[in-house]
Amino acid sequence: MSLTSKLRVHFVTEDDPLYVIQFFETFFDEYPRDELDVIGITIQRAFKESRLATVKRVFPLYGPVGFARLLARVAGRRLRGRSIARVAGAEGISLVQTESVNDPEFVRRVTVSKPDVIVSVAAPEIFKDEILQSARLGCINIHSGRLPKYRGMMPTFWQMRFGEACATVTVHEMAPKLDAGAVLGTAECPIRERDSLHRVMIETKREGARLLIRTLRELAAGTAVTRPLDMTNASYYSFPKRRDARILRERGHRML
Repeated sequence: MSLTSKLRVHFVTEDDPLYVIQFFETFFDEYPRDELDVIGITIQRAFKESRLATVKRVFPLYGPVGFARLLARVAGRRLRGRSIARVAGAEGISLVQTESVNDPEFVRRVTVSKPDVIVSVAAPEIFKDEILQSARLGCINIHSGRLPKYRGMMPTFWQMRFGEACATVTVHEMAPKLDAGAVLGTAECPIRERDSLHRVMIETKREGARLLIRTLRELAAGTAVTRPLDMTNASYYSFPKRRDARILRERGHRML
């Protein structure tokens, strides 16, 4: 890339009006438009499952009252027209839709647009080799957990559940193995003695946007430094259960 050209970035994310949107609102408020060119964004359905399946997954975690409050917050933001698609539209960024990032036609369309880097922000599926290789500098991911200890789903929850003092946000290269690519940068968000998962998730999304901006500028300047992960003692966490939420509450935290 020449000294005068901008780094071309394509985002892949999920439709989330509560938390992921915090990332994009912060990113678009603060990113240097003279250095970075966001050429497209792909927004997929959260979890890649039916709404009923999502309810069955989330309801036990929050309980009846918490789940009702969560739905009310989601509904309120949607009624106000708050969405990642609207944020992208206000920025004049093209929406590139697909059912799967691994679909050959999607890979072709993205490759033709010549991105320097593809950024996953809570993308709901695993990237296979073809999409991983479609950008000049590859694909990178924003993960709201310290790697490789907190690989997997809802890392912010697990860091609070296990009593960490901070939630670590990690930007790392994507590899065929989930959450196993080399680290490009980290940022820490303090967890208060009595905190809420809601607040910490918002904070990690905002700090993740700022960390990504720094990382992309380093990639553009050719100064990015990667740190390979030692996977010897790596851990992986799936979606938390009711008992995990109970332990989080016993630590003095709350979900919302």
